[in-house]
Amino acid sequence: MYANPGTLRWISSLLLAGLLALLTACQGGSDGDSAAADGQVVIGLTDGEGDFASYTVDVLSLTLTRANGSVVETLPVQTRIDFAQYTDMTEFVTAATIPSGAYVKAVMTVDYSNADIQVENAAGDIVPVPLDHILDEDGNAVTTLDLSVRLEGRKRLVIVPGVPAHLTLDFDLAASNRVSFDDQGIPTQVVSPVLFADVELNKPKAHRLRGLLDEVAPDQDRFTVVMRPFRHLLSVRDRHFGTLEVETGESTLFEVDGTSYQGHEGLLALDNLSPLSAVVVVGDILRRPHRFKAREVYAGSSVPGGTLDVVRGNVVKRETTAAGEVLTVRGATLIRRDGSIRFNGQTRVLISDTTRVTRQLSMESFSIADISIGQRVMIYGQWLDQPTDLYALDASNGHVRMMLTTLRGRVADPAVSGAGYLSLGLQTIDRRPVTLFDFTGTGIDPDHDADPAAYELDTTTLDIAAYTPATPLMARGFVRPYGQAPADFEARTLMAVGALPASLAVNWVPPTGDAFLSLSGDGMTLNLTGSGRFHHVRQGGVVFDLSQGSGDPVILPTADGEGHYLLRQGHRVVLHTRFDRLVADLQSRLDGGATVAWMRGRGSYDANATSLTAEELRIILR
Repeated sequence: MYANPGTLRWISSLLLAGLLALLTACQGGSDGDSAAADGQVVIGLTDGEGDFASYTVDVLSLTLTRANGSVVETLPVQTRIDFAQYTDMTEFVTAATIPSGAYVKAVMTVDYSNADIQVENAAGDIVPVPLDHILDEDGNAVTTLDLSVRLEGRKRLVIVPGVPAHLTLDFDLAASNRVSFDDQGIPTQVVSPVLFADVELNKPKAHRLRGLLDEVAPDQDRFTVVMRPFRHLLSVRDRHFGTLEVETGESTLFEVDGTSYQGHEGLLALDNLSPLSAVVVVGDILRRPHRFKAREVYAGSSVPGGTLDVVRGNVVKRETTAAGEVLTVRGATLIRRDGSIRFNGQTRVLISDTTRVTRQLSMESFSIADISIGQRVMIYGQWLDQPTDLYALDASNGHVRMMLTTLRGRVADPAVSGAGYLSLGLQTIDRRPVTLFDFTGTGIDPDHDADPAAYELDTTTLDIAAYTPATPLMARGFVRPYGQAPADFEARTLMAVGALPASLAVNWVPPTGDAFLSLSGDGMTLNLTGSGRFHHVRQGGVVFDLSQGSGDPVILPTADGEGHYLLRQGHRVVLHTRFDRLVADLQSRLDGGATVAWMRGRGSYDANATSLTAEELRIILR
């Protein structure tokens, strides 16, 4: 289905609110009376982080239920999604026209029968979860689950003609799943889905557009894309998902067939591509006027699933072999030319002086000497039909793109190792344990190889005055060239994770009636005596052990006392939108003999006070 310019402008105006949208175009003919009674909703799908290398499932349906009981389908095409890849970004898919009225519930139907779920064990190895080990809370094998959320209180969704509405649904992986390993190291996953809703769009993320190049207008600094979201094959040329207009500017960076451009020159390079070439855009929603503006554009052979095989992951080792320079890439996702995707865990890649090397967000020249340990990479080459002992992907005539890499840890003591340098006690690189990385050869000599206990960040002009020892920290940037440490890392951004949303998970084994030391409308003080494996808060990828905090953990209400608070006992689920009403109901149930098995929540966390100000809570009673 073709989208006309008026439709494109309408979509752009919807994007004003910064929805990280998973858009589904439901357009079709109707008579004038019914059209006048319709309104528009832009639906976004995102997901909270979890400890999964892959969380690939099929989304079968996404429905909204009106107050009168009628149900509207907003996702007409079954879509396969790896939720583990969308914690930092949302992908455009569709916008829906639906009948006006008040909507009280959203349901996302997820099919696990062909799921590809992979987790990391204690040794750092990626292990698949067998399908018959994916269970619900009653121990039954999971096939299809309905993830539902009530749209009430601050999350009320009202559709009226001429006033676009916005709804973001968040599938929280950390809160929805528990994974355990048996003595043979085989994982079992218990799924208790947690779906959150937000109609206020308070937490937008960057957004990504994937599809086929439709029209390029260099004189107008724009182009349009035929949308092919997620894993939909780029070789299929239908327009079921619609088209979207993209604006570019002098700061827009392009990579077209492995060559870097900036601004208008990039748009001209895009114009020289064949029609319906593969394209991926990362950009922002801008206002006055409302439009989608590109920060980064990748096209042609620079897009995975195009003309080359692609391996994506982090470099954990580099060595010189009889075949040449070989990189070991961990967490390697293999994307074949035929569009198939599989998780390889670890892959060895051959590179050479003829390998093209580029870097995300840069127009500078690079070589294979710039690729060092820890660097996140996307490598384009030829996958060997019969991999050798030395390597499986030949990128000697291919292309390596160095991507922004994320470090997490706590500031070391001493924190400052020199003017403009910050020392980090490194815990993870792109969420992979630092113990997986072999830093041999990273320094100017062996004495200066990178040390994870005092990993040196070159912060250039960034303000580091607030980063005192033990401060939990997240840094994004690029690993320094191989053999040139110190410094070990060029930091582009620094963030104390205390500013990020946090998720809480606590369980009690066996369930107990004494889970709270105190319980009132002013807050809940948790009793961790008898707590099980889970007694943690996760914030920005850094895990806080509540049992090691400065005091007993406290759950506090929001400033206005409102939120999304759910109690589940047996098969009965009750939603409260006020903290004091949740407490009253919870106390009544405890007085009646109920016991607490689980508590999950999200909100803002104060590590010094060991307190979570809860915007959402889910408490499971027995």
